[in-house]
This record gives sequence, C-alpha cells and structure tokens, in this order.
Amino acid sequence: MGVLSPQFGSLIPTPKLETLATNYLNFADNSGNDFAQQYLPEIYEAEVERYGNRTIGGFLRMVGAEMPMMSDQVVWSEQNRLHISYDNVSVGTTGGGTANTLTIQGINTGNLQNVIFPNQTIVIMDPADPSFTCKAMVLTSGATAVPATGVLTVQAYTRTNVGGAVARTGLKIFVYGSEFAKGVTGPAANQSIEPQLSVFTNKPIIIRDRYAVSGSDTAQIGWVEVATEDGNSGYLWYLKAEGETRLRFEDYLEMSMIEGELASTNAIATAIGAQAGVAGAQAGQIGTEGLFAAINNGGNVLSGYAGSLQDFDSVLRLLDSQGAIEENMLFLDRKTELLFDNMLAQQNSYGAGGTSYGVFENSEDMALNLGFSGFRRGSYDFYKTSWKYLNDASLRGGSANFVNGDNIDGVLVPAGTSTVYDQLLGTNIRRPFLHVRYRASQADDRRMKSWLTGSVGGAFSSTLDAMEVNFLSERCLCVQARNNFVLFTA
Repeated sequence: MGVLSPQFGSLIPTPKLETLATNYLNFADNSGNDFAQQYLPEIYEAEVERYGNRTIGGFLRMVGAEMPMMSDQVVWSEQNRLHISYDNVSVGTTGGGTANTLTIQGINTGNLQNVIFPNQTIVIMDPADPSFTCKAMVLTSGATAVPATGVLTVQAYTRTNVGGAVARTGLKIFVYGSEFAKGVTGPAANQSIEPQLSVFTNKPIIIRDRYAVSGSDTAQIGWVEVATEDGNSGYLWYLKAEGETRLRFEDYLEMSMIEGELASTNAIATAIGAQAGVAGAQAGQIGTEGLFAAINNGGNVLSGYAGSLQDFDSVLRLLDSQGAIEENMLFLDRKTELLFDNMLAQQNSYGAGGTSYGVFENSEDMALNLGFSGFRRGSYDFYKTSWKYLNDASLRGGSANFVNGDNIDGVLVPAGTSTVYDQLLGTNIRRPFLHVRYRASQADDRRMKSWLTGSVGGAFSSTLDAMEVNFLSERCLCVQARNNFVLFTA
C-alpha cells in the first residue's frame, strides 16, 4: 500500500493490521492531528448565568412613584411641630443669683427666636438626670417682654429656686399651658406665634449613556447564543452589548437617586459648568440630593444595630417622637436581615399581634411574593426584605472578604402618602413619601429616552458606518417627611 501524499485528516493508513500511534487522535502534542482541526468542538451555545439576575433596580418602583415636572427645580413645604420646646437650656445656682433665670442657647446670636411669653407654664427636664423635673411659670421674657431674647425669668411651682444649689446645662423646656390672674389683660399684642414652614428643594440631573457598534460587527455571527435579562437572544454579540448597556443605564437611573449628592464645593460646579461653556457655576447648582444624603440631612441615623430587641425598641421610640407612621418597610443587607431574623426567632412568631398587610392590599401572599415578611412591634407594622443593592459585590456589598458590606446596612422607609404644599401648583397635594420627578412636557418626555443615530440598524441620520444607541434621562428624587426615615449604618 502506498503512502498518500498529501495526507488528510488525523489517520495515516498502514499496509498491516496493527496498533500504531498514527492510527489514533492525539490530543497531547502539537503534531497537527488534534481534535479541533477535524471536528467541531462540543460547545455549550448558551452563556452560563453564574451571577443570576444582575440588575438591582426595583427599589423605587416598590416604594414610590414617578411623575413629570416642567422646571429646573422642585420645591415643597413641610409642616413644623405644633408645640413649643427648646433644647440646650441652662440655669444657674442660688449662689450665682440666677437660680430662676433660664438661658436658651443660640437665640441671642439670631439663630433662633424665643416664642415663650410671660404667664405661660413650662416643664423643665434634665435629660442627664431623669429625677429632675420642675414646672414653672414664665414671669418675664427679657426686660421688655419682647420675644427676641433668650433669657427667661421664671418661678417654680413647688420650689423656691429652679436650679437650687446645682447649675444645670443641656435642659429641655416645653410649654404646657398658661395661667393668668382674675381681671387682668390677656397676652400682649406682640405675643403671637406665626407658624413657619420648612421648605425643601431638589434639582434634576441629566443622566446619559451610549453604545456604538460598527456596521461590520452587526453582520457578524458568533458561536455563543446571547441571552440577557431583558430578553435579547440570538448569535449576534452586539445584541448582548446593547442590551447590557440599556440594563446598566436603567440601574444608573435608580442608583443616581439613591447615591446622589449636591456639590458642596465650587470646584466640581466649575468643572461641570466648563463642559457646557457656562462660567460661574456655584455649589448647590450641581448634583442632586439622593436618598442617603437626604436622610443624613434631616432624617434619623442608627449606628451599630446589634440585633437585640432593645436596639430595635430604640427605633420605635424614634418613630414615636416623629410622625408615628404605622406601616414601614425595611430594606436591609444580608447581615442585618439575619440579625432581624434572629431577633424575631426569639419571640413567639412572625406577625404576633395580628400584622396588617395594608401596603400590599392586605394580602400576605402578595407581600411574601415580593420578598417581604411582616411583623408587628408595639403599634407599628414592619415589612422587611433583602435589598440586592446592599448585597451585590460590585456595588454596596463590597468584596467577598468584606463580610459586613459597606457602611450602609439598611434603610427604613415609611409607607403611605404625605400632604404637602406644592409651590408650583399652588395647592396641597398628596404624594408618596418617596417619589421621582422627571422632566417632561408636550414637546419632550425625558423620563427614559433612547434613540439611534448613524446608518446601521434602521438609523439613517448620518454617513457614519455604525449604529449608535443613545440613552438619556433627567430626574431627581423627592424625600418628603425625611424625619420619618431611618438609615442603618455600620
């Protein structure tokens, strides 16, 4: 038998029936008789989804709403407290001759105004000494009784001197009524309290992203079947890249509302203003106030939650002192969620006392399907769930070695709506405590825009041999009644 020349394939024929190395496929050397030259490899066409669903959006959709706006700024007003109280009040001693003189710190500097008048009755408490409580009547509010000074002359009901032999600082005082003698004139004309509104503002930011692919790459087929969370499928790799860019941008829309910060220095404002050729941009004109920033600026922060019932009861006392909103939602990282589970496991059962699921149309099944489990403590209902944003290793979850994640362990969000005065509409409106405002008008809706440019993929807007996919949104977050939110930090 002659020798074939050239030799094709992986097998070389021989004139005798015998076992030779040339009769078998060789996977170990580089002789050329390898598997890949002759046969197609056994390829798994679909990608392995080793990270599961990689998107983190949905938090704001569960707890808030989105609504349009037609301005560069959103302004709303919130009520202040009804009753009058002051912290950081001091009183002297009998030896100093000021045992019945209360000094409210900060008023004489013009930061505050005294609205406690003569003949009003007050309670004086010392947070550092729970055994000290004194009730007194205000005799004068300064020599002229004009409510501009922070010095009150008072007389206690049950003791000669308020301070006694001990000077006290850090006192709290609040008005509980008044007392007048028979036949006297009532409060003076200037003894009238004008309510003040707390005004909050935020501004939208423009969020953009872009994906581009050449015309040649759109016509190139691959071995791997594309599959993404938004349903894109096929053997064109650019479909995956475009789909992931869109998903990533949608996550950015939510993350920007959570992490956003208003610029506190002129440097970043100047830098961003220079991009648009705008000079003189100032701090406060760049950026937007996100959820974490809003809670840190007027909300409540609980550090080092250890998972005990006593720790959680401190949250209840905090809620009692604020709006006392009955239903609240807890979005927690894995560590803090397990602390809650351990705390609840030591009690009778979940939902002890008859938990209401009013937030979820009073359906326990609906709450559980959304990942929420409920429990009741005191007069409050709580629904807790794991917040993927705080667990994702590429985001707030930190690295695999960073067991406790970042410094944000969770957030408590009140459920329901609030009534506020909208400066633009000129009327009282009801809004969810947490909601997104996006720019929109009859001419343009900037909630979530996407458009194609170039000359590929159906776009014929230029001579560029490529397809460019553009994404844009302009929005901001409104955190109303932020005094009812609680941020859990490490």
